[in-house]
Amino acid sequence: MTLVARNPETLEAAQKSLRASAPTGGQVHTVVADLTDPVAAQSALAQAQALGGPIDVLVNSAGASKRTPAAELTPQAWHDAMQSKFFSYIHMIDPTIKTMAARGKGAIVNVVGNGGKVASPIHLPGGSANAALMLATAGLANAYASQGVRVNAVNPGSTYTERLEKAIAADARSNQISPETALARITEKLPLGRIARPEEVAQAVVFLASSQASYITGANIAMDGALVPLI
Repeated sequence: MTLVARNPETLEAAQKSLRASAPTGGQVHTVVADLTDPVAAQSALAQAQALGGPIDVLVNSAGASKRTPAAELTPQAWHDAMQSKFFSYIHMIDPTIKTMAARGKGAIVNVVGNGGKVASPIHLPGGSANAALMLATAGLANAYASQGVRVNAVNPGSTYTERLEKAIAADARSNQISPETALARITEKLPLGRIARPEEVAQAVVFLASSQASYITGANIAMDGALVPLI
C-alpha cells in the first residue's frame, strides 16, 4: 500500500496507524506530492509503482473545498475548488487508468462529497467539482469497462471526522451554543438518526475495490443516511 498526500506529518500519522493494524508483513509506503500538479502526480505514480509494483486499486479521497456564500465568491475560488478536488483526482486517475487498461484489470474508487447532487448556495464551487467527478466516474467506467477496469464512487454526507468536529465547534461558537447542541442539530436532520462513522465509508470503499463488487462499475453510491432522497 502506498499513501500519497501533500503534508508529510499527515502521511506519517496515517502510516503509523495503518502499520499498527496491518497484518504481519504488510507494508505501508508514503509519497509526498501535490496532486494538483499533473507532473507531481505522474511522479507520485511512478514512485508508488517502484515501491509496491503495479497499481491494482486506486482510491482518491480529498477534503472538501471551503464553504463560501455565493456573494463572496471570486473566479479564483472556483479555480481553487476545481484544482483541489477535481483535478487532483483526474491527475492520478488519467495515468493510472491507462496502465490498468494495458494490464487488463484494476479498480478505482473516488470518494466524492454528496454536495455534487444538490446545489448549496454556500458550497457552489466544491459542489460543482463533486458533480464533475461523479460524471467523470460514470463516463470513465463506460469507457474502460471492456478493458477490465472498474470505476465507482461513494458520496458520503456528514461523517464524524476531525474535520466535522472542527465544523461543529465553529458552529457552536457562532451560534453561542454548546458543541453537544450543535451536534444534535446536525443529527436530528438525518433520517438514520446518527452521523456516519469513517469506518463505514471505508468499508464501502473496500467493497467496491474488491472482487465482491466485480459487476459494479459506474456507480455513485450515496452514503448520506437517506438525507437527500434521490433516485
